[in-house]
Amino acid sequence: MAATSKKVFEVFVSKIPWTIAMKEMREYFGQFGQVKKCLLPFDKETGFHRGFCWIGFTTEDGLNNALQKDLHTLEGAKIQVQKNRRAFAGARTNKESEESILV
Repeated sequence: MAATSKKVFEVFVSKIPWTIAMKEMREYFGQFGQVKKCLLPFDKETGFHRGFCWIGFTTEDGLNNALQKDLHTLEGAKIQVQKNRRAFAGARTNKESEESILV
C-alpha cells in the first residue's frame, strides 16, 4: 500500500533579528496562510537562535502569498524570504523544534 503524502509548502527565512521568537514567526507568517511547521534552530553555545528558520504552510496559497510580498519586516528589520529548496531535516513537531539545539 502506498504511503499518503502530506505535502508541506515551505519557505526559508533568513536575517531574523535575535529578538524574534518562534511565536512571533508563526504569527507573522500566519497572515499569509495556515502555518503547519516552524523550525527555528538554536545555537547551543549562545542560547540564541541562528537567525534563520523554515516555515511550512498547509497550502500552496500560503506559500505563494508569502513569496509575493516584496518586503517582509519584523521589528524594523528586513528579513529575507525565499522558496525552500530542500526538505526539512526531519519530521519534527513544533515542540521538538523549540527544544532542539542545532550546532
